[in-house]
Amino acid sequence: MTSSLFDAFDAFPLILSLKVAALATVLALVAGIALGWLFARKPFPGSSVVESVFMLPLVLPPTVIGYAILVAAGRRSPLGKWVYEHFDYTIIFSWHGAVVASAVVALPLVLKSANAAFAGIDRSLEAAASTLGQSRWSVFVRVTLPLAWPGVLAGTLLAFARAMGEFGASLMVAGSIPNRTQTLSMAIYDATQAGQDDLALLLVVITSAISIAILVACNRYLSLR
Repeated sequence: MTSSLFDAFDAFPLILSLKVAALATVLALVAGIALGWLFARKPFPGSSVVESVFMLPLVLPPTVIGYAILVAAGRRSPLGKWVYEHFDYTIIFSWHGAVVASAVVALPLVLKSANAAFAGIDRSLEAAASTLGQSRWSVFVRVTLPLAWPGVLAGTLLAFARAMGEFGASLMVAGSIPNRTQTLSMAIYDATQAGQDDLALLLVVITSAISIAILVACNRYLSLR
């Protein structure tokens, strides 16, 4: 029984999930740092509304996020149509689509953490660095970002765990194509639908173990800080 179960196990969904989560986290990290700094340091009229729009993936059903991506980047959208006509490329039914969907749903976790981290920095430290002839970019890289990094990293680890477990939005954008776009969460769903309960349980254990390891690492890091 155990031997047949491991024979049925396919490592592709695990490898793809790790790759998708890693790339999505990088995208969410870059965008989250930029937006977090903007909303914390350069508020503008309506900035709270704009920030709320970026936070919507936390409260909206994943299928709504997936539909929004389809509308914005599908072949029928102006952007998707232009990219397909000029580059013969589309993120729909591609693992790249899963990366985009996972990045969108993970972004609020980085954004909120980065926003709070930048807002909590003592501005006098940055001012002192500026008086030493440092450029704004140098002050940001050498002073601001290192001071904010603990909070940003905590949000980033949570974003990676969220991207690992993404299902609804990715399913709508990338589909669940074996050996092409099928991530762990999709493999669990397909195994359950096929009545392969033992395989589904194994995949659940693997997914849960990875998520627990990430959360433990996050808590450990914050406790040390």
